[in-house]
Amino acid sequence: MQNNRPENMEEVLRKAEVLIEALPYIQKFNRKIIVVKYGGSAMSNEELQKNVIKDVTLLKLVGFKPIIVHGGGKEISRWVGKVGKESQFVNGLRVTDAETMEIAEMVLNKVNKSLVTMVQELGVRAVGVSGKDGGLLGVDKKYADGQDIGFVGNIKEVNSKVLYDLLEKDFLPIVAPVGLDDDFQTYNINADDAACAIAKAVGADKLVFLTDIEGLYKDVNDKSSFISRLTAGQAEELIGGGFIGGGMLPKLSNCTSAIRNGVNRVHILDGRIPHCLLLEIFTNQGIGTAIVREDEE
Repeated sequence: MQNNRPENMEEVLRKAEVLIEALPYIQKFNRKIIVVKYGGSAMSNEELQKNVIKDVTLLKLVGFKPIIVHGGGKEISRWVGKVGKESQFVNGLRVTDAETMEIAEMVLNKVNKSLVTMVQELGVRAVGVSGKDGGLLGVDKKYADGQDIGFVGNIKEVNSKVLYDLLEKDFLPIVAPVGLDDDFQTYNINADDAACAIAKAVGADKLVFLTDIEGLYKDVNDKSSFISRLTAGQAEELIGGGFIGGGMLPKLSNCTSAIRNGVNRVHILDGRIPHCLLLEIFTNQGIGTAIVREDEE
């Protein structure tokens, strides 16, 4: 006769409580679209990379409709260095000449298919596309404060039908941020911009930025000034008041733009924390910064 009673009943009950806590969120977001912008350290660390992919795959399996938009910044810089060039940035945007554009597209396609493989290893069907496929991302030339930074694209249109068709057929779309202009010239696109434009176009319920910071601080030097939740209007006040600077400024501007254009909620999460995506979405406490509409306050 076997005794299968668990040695640590408390731990088993705790796991059950976690599942129960997640239930209302699973019900609320069933069949809702969530766009996850994936980059930073979480992408360069293999263990964190697997955790993120597991999280997104779980979201898919419990009824969400996730779309991954990925960058490739650090990997692109590494390959640019291999050919003897030095990466240059203006206002956080990579200066992209023809040779750098060729390298960026090569690296982004490599990253894209690597992520597709990881998702499919977990039993979910994924399709990797670049913004060139099916005219997904149409762009014109982007300037940084009037400065010509080469083949960097500003998204002017999103062919959301490409993504809707993939979601309808039960695929998980994984998007590389490359696009075409009206003359079919290839352009590199900032991954944050791409994720924001796609979230607006598909009417995403959530847009999540996986970053290398814990979330938003009113004063980046004061850890007690962490903001776990704010409205789009409050975010705009922070921007206007000069509280937000550096790389967070364009990111937060993208967040408020998404909210103003129909996305219900935007999350800024620390991608270095294992399973941060699940902790933010499926627990009452959450761990990052959530930006919400005024009527949700």
